[in-house]
Amino acid sequence: MIPEQETFDGTWPYPARYTEAAGFRQHYVDEGPRTGPVIVLLHGEPTWGYLWRHLIGPLSRAQRVVVPDHMGFGKSATPADRTYLAGEHIANLEALLVGELDLDRITLVLHDWGGPIGTGFALRHPGRIERIVATNTVLPLGLPGYDDLMAGNLADSSWFRWARAAHAEGTLEEVLGNAGNTVTHLMLALQTITRPEVVTPAWIRAYSAHFTSRAECRGVIRFPQQLVAPAPDDPDPAPEPDAVAALRAKPAILVEGMRDTALLPRYVIPAFRAAFPQAPVVELPGVGHFPQEDAPETLLALIELFLATT
Repeated sequence: MIPEQETFDGTWPYPARYTEAAGFRQHYVDEGPRTGPVIVLLHGEPTWGYLWRHLIGPLSRAQRVVVPDHMGFGKSATPADRTYLAGEHIANLEALLVGELDLDRITLVLHDWGGPIGTGFALRHPGRIERIVATNTVLPLGLPGYDDLMAGNLADSSWFRWARAAHAEGTLEEVLGNAGNTVTHLMLALQTITRPEVVTPAWIRAYSAHFTSRAECRGVIRFPQQLVAPAPDDPDPAPEPDAVAALRAKPAILVEGMRDTALLPRYVIPAFRAAFPQAPVVELPGVGHFPQEDAPETLLALIELFLATT
């Protein structure tokens, strides 16, 4: 767990807030006016709230911006007695956004595993959701064809080809359990960052600082593990049709970095269009898996335009 006061040479200036609502010490950022519209920014693997550092300040001028760190990432704790399955992360998010903060009129901005986690939350609380912004992620709504697209991505993507091979060789937990030393390579090479100049000493420290031991890597190990080696006794429950219909009626947008080598655009874009056939899809040609790193100004402008026009 990253220390509360750590700012990484001033690149992370946001005051830390904590909740025990889900039974562990969970960190989140809460910036901007207390009333009015709410934006929730959700990170994925192997990042934390630092991923959104360039967007929090500008967005919080007019909106309340909440940025949680999932259990096992960033400034949140890594409890030993948890499964770290997606359903547990969804319950943690529910405890924060509903139980602790009682948020409404939420615009969800979702990246990587933030997509399934945020979608799971939204299916439980569709009335609290106003809009959905997806960026290099997927939104599992149980629609026909989705599983086939995800199977294709699992077979073709650099990240998941590596994860499957590492699991078969018995090295997946070893590599990810040493994420403090391997996280930069994972992000640059297997997921793709197209602007290597963003990788400064402060950047490397920010993304590696949580992973100080094997015990602190439970979260980063479990995310890919539950896809390449799913437990047969942990099936995802089928979404409620009424909740799916309610979400599909919300304004939505996909902003897709087209050089993503983890979640491949040729699978992600059709999956999104099947769920939201009238929604805009913005393709960013020179951008990898992390638009927040490769094109933060463009991503910010697109989110602000989406907020202004929906």
